Amino acid sequence: MTPPRLDIVIPVYNEGANILRTLHSIARAVATPKRVLICYDREDDDTLPAIHDNRAALGELAVDFVRNRGRGAHGAVLSGFAANQAPFVVVLPADDDYNAGILDALVAHADSGCDIVCASRFIAGGSMVGCPWLKAFFVRAGNFTLYHLARLPTRDASNGFRLFSRRAIDEIVIESDRGFCYSIELLVKCHRLGWQIGEVPANWFERTSGSSRFQVLRWLPAYLRWYVYAFATTYLRRPARTVRLR
Repeated sequence: MTPPRLDIVIPVYNEGANILRTLHSIARAVATPKRVLICYDREDDDTLPAIHDNRAALGELAVDFVRNRGRGAHGAVLSGFAANQAPFVVVLPADDDYNAGILDALVAHADSGCDIVCASRFIAGGSMVGCPWLKAFFVRAGNFTLYHLARLPTRDASNGFRLFSRRAIDEIVIESDRGFCYSIELLVKCHRLGWQIGEVPANWFERTSGSSRFQVLRWLPAYLRWYVYAFATTYLRRPARTVRLR
């Protein structure tokens, strides 16, 4: 079997109703040699039997299970990062069965030298549909100011769906400890280091089954820390801290 060039981390919490559609979309649409890492909290998560009972239908798609070493979405993603063995890793929502077709484009940008490639809802070809108004307000306002005022080189800094190089995962220390804040943290630190960032258009639709783990008000203070960090990089010329291996 060809070693994977892309590890696809999917954090799950009772995603049995969604996960097979997402895995089938990956199997059909992604040409890059890949492996899926299902990162879960508990053995009674209904995602696990949904996959086990339908292994044959997934064909040759490599799917491994990673037990969360912490708790919640943050712990699940970092457990996936720790299990990553490929040159590139992407974090994909468990209910995203419509964006698999851009994963090869993310890898192509990474091959050209990008350490982070953002799946952007706010460039031509991207969209955000059905988002609750409060979440949409914070997301759009934050991304607009980060791009136009802080000069962060992506129009979608808050989307947790993005690709990271092995260098970014191995060498940038993650200080965040909740939710998907690690994603914007890695982005703004990569920018301060002067590493290349790319973006490709992506779609986003409000989920129709299951419950979202995105908690905008609870995580807002943690996001604001890295929002300020991006402005400090641009206007205060804060130097990059020494990158150290874990």
